[in-house]
Amino acid sequence: MMNEYCINGLTIKENLLRLAGEGNKKFTESLHPGIENVLGVRVPALRQLAAQIAKDDWQAYLQSADTFYMEERMLQGMVIGCLKIKDVEEYLSLVSGFVPLINSWSVCDTFDFAGKQRFVDRNKERVWQFLEGWMQSDKEYEIRFGVVMAMAHYIDADYIQNVLQWMNRIDHEGYYVKMAVAWALSVCYVKFPKETMLLLKENRLDDFTYNKALQKITESFRVSPEDKDIIRDMKRKVVK
Repeated sequence: MMNEYCINGLTIKENLLRLAGEGNKKFTESLHPGIENVLGVRVPALRQLAAQIAKDDWQAYLQSADTFYMEERMLQGMVIGCLKIKDVEEYLSLVSGFVPLINSWSVCDTFDFAGKQRFVDRNKERVWQFLEGWMQSDKEYEIRFGVVMAMAHYIDADYIQNVLQWMNRIDHEGYYVKMAVAWALSVCYVKFPKETMLLLKENRLDDFTYNKALQKITESFRVSPEDKDIIRDMKRKVVK
């Protein structure tokens, strides 16, 4: 049997249970309907623990890491997000092991690549191919991962058309996919209004995703009142 990884003189579960005492379980559960085994550990405390593990024996940690608690999944993503690995394929292979563990929007959205935008810029085309692979998945949170990472790192002059085409192409009934696509389109509009407006005028988005994207655009402080009026008038009437 594999030895359980310990840090601070405690197993990972013991560390998390200790941190949960300073967290907010009920509030966190309310944000994650249907997700079981939520401890409510605060994100900054998880990030601090992840940074410690990354400087310690992170290989031993990942080999024995469990997924019972939602926060155990979040922690795995955060540790991978702290690792300084030069070989892009080796690093993306670690990320590939993490993505199928995602079971909530929190596990998805608290992840980022080590080095963040600098890492992406150094490996722009390769990382884009990697994200396209996840956006082609049929699993809700795998698609969301691809969308959220594309939104975080690829809404720029070189990739705006690629991002818009993918947002228009994704077709999945999962609520957290639809919300991610709507969110991404709102960011596209803020940064590239003309290009995004062309898509909003002619697209294959379902009514919920389309109207949610419009709503998120009108909620942005970076969109003018005049443009918000135009966007509101574009809302689709949905017959229930």
